[in-house]
Amino acid sequence: MRKQWVIPDVHGYAKTLRCLMEEIIMPARYDEIYLLGDYIDRGPDSKGVIDYIRELQEDEYNIVLLKGNHEDFMVELYDAEVNSSTGWLFNFAKRKRKAWNAIGGKETLQSFGVHHLKDVPAEYIEWMRNLEYYIELDDFVLVHAGLNFKKEDPYEDKEAMLWIRDYEIIPEKIGNRRIIHGHVPVNMELITLAVRNKFYKFIDLDNGPYVLGRSGFGNLVALELTEMELVIQDNRDV
Repeated sequence: MRKQWVIPDVHGYAKTLRCLMEEIIMPARYDEIYLLGDYIDRGPDSKGVIDYIRELQEDEYNIVLLKGNHEDFMVELYDAEVNSSTGWLFNFAKRKRKAWNAIGGKETLQSFGVHHLKDVPAEYIEWMRNLEYYIELDDFVLVHAGLNFKKEDPYEDKEAMLWIRDYEIIPEKIGNRRIIHGHVPVNMELITLAVRNKFYKFIDLDNGPYVLGRSGFGNLVALELTEMELVIQDNRDV
């Protein structure tokens, strides 16, 4: 029977992702694997995360990749640095770089072995640039952060899909589907409660693998949609 696995924010923890995939999920090539974005920043090996995902793609696993706000931020900053020939654009890039460093950009550059973002191989930037924003399944909408239901068509607002935090869900606007997202770390108790109770209009799967030393956090989880099975991988990179 085909399985459908959803994996939230990995954030540079390559060993943890590999353990989740190869020791717990162990997908067949006909299974569906959905990743919700934020593959980079915070953890020690963002490049390793992308390389591993690309290996799965090259091995023809059935994998669908969404874009997170961290990928969006890195692509925007890369474009600014590459094109920073004018003074105002240089200053913009400098400010953005400082903000990016604060959310894990420094570790990402270290994983690529470079000091400047413009020295990251362009193939990685284009890979991030071309990620999907959302996907509709029969019973769920998968998205990194969420949807802007103030819009008549919630799918029009791509920025909200990457960055939104607080929003009221109107199920009728998305075919009465439930939203599955990451972006905001929540504890395992809330994740489990949302998975087990259909009256929840959303399931936030982000347990914050980088939130270490705090009870109920610090894992990379995955949800299998056909059986609503939740699995947990502890952080193997620390």
